[in-house]
Amino acid sequence: MTALTTGTSPGPRARRRLRWNPAYAFVAPSVVLIAVFIVEPIVQSGWMSLHDWSMGEASHRMRGFGNYADLLHDSRFWNALKVTCLYTAGTAAGQVALGLLLAEALRRTTWFSSVLRTAFFFPFIASMAVVGIVWRFLLDPQVGLVDAWSGHLGLGHPNWLQSTSLALPTMIGVGIWKGFGFTMIVLLAAIQAIPTYLYEAARLDGAGRVAQFRHVTLPTLRPSVLFVTVIATIQGLQLFDLSYVMTGGGPVFHTESVVQYLYQRGFVDFSLGYASAIAWVLFVVILAVALVQLRVLRYRDVD
Repeated sequence: MTALTTGTSPGPRARRRLRWNPAYAFVAPSVVLIAVFIVEPIVQSGWMSLHDWSMGEASHRMRGFGNYADLLHDSRFWNALKVTCLYTAGTAAGQVALGLLLAEALRRTTWFSSVLRTAFFFPFIASMAVVGIVWRFLLDPQVGLVDAWSGHLGLGHPNWLQSTSLALPTMIGVGIWKGFGFTMIVLLAAIQAIPTYLYEAARLDGAGRVAQFRHVTLPTLRPSVLFVTVIATIQGLQLFDLSYVMTGGGPVFHTESVVQYLYQRGFVDFSLGYASAIAWVLFVVILAVALVQLRVLRYRDVD
């Protein structure tokens, strides 16, 4: 009898699992939207990357990993990947270094430091396309203010965005200017959360401000520094609008990013299968970089 009862009626744990939770009704719309607008396009792009999928054609030929094999011999793709990596390394390093220095310099809350924090953070809230248009105008060799100032300072009139040696460094400088405000705010909040007794103990040991920064601030900020580095790296690898607006990928592809090349193959050449393969390679690169950085963060945190 006991065995029969146990076999026909669910136990307390099973009844808890079957019980309707009203929270599901609030979560369901978000789950549906994520499935429709994020998961389904990802799966679809993966399927397209395995086909010779051209826009406007009724049938699509299965190629397997042929698109990925073609990428290995695509010199323009490798050039775009190199440009993206250089831009990412330059902007991430510049944003973190400049943000850290300014966060330390503006740690004391005064009206002047508050004004500077707002001024430095302001470029971050502007869209990248607007930033690109403004800087393209400032760097214009005919009417740009930067070009006029460089002439007055005796630096000549370099064509900032059309020179093969200056275009990418100029774009990296604009990227640093755009994003260092966010890094500064995050690190400033982390610095202000450091217990004051650590600095008092360091001062009692005779440590100056530089020594306090080196032996107290930097070790304590390690998780925050790695966090902003991950964010800056992911943003750098997704470079598109800045290069598209400022240089159009020129001169001679010296500033063409992976996403810009993807756009060219997918929406100009209509090779959607090949563009999907590029998107998946970029996705894997971003995922690998994020996992490595998060693993380093976890290791340092445990250490």
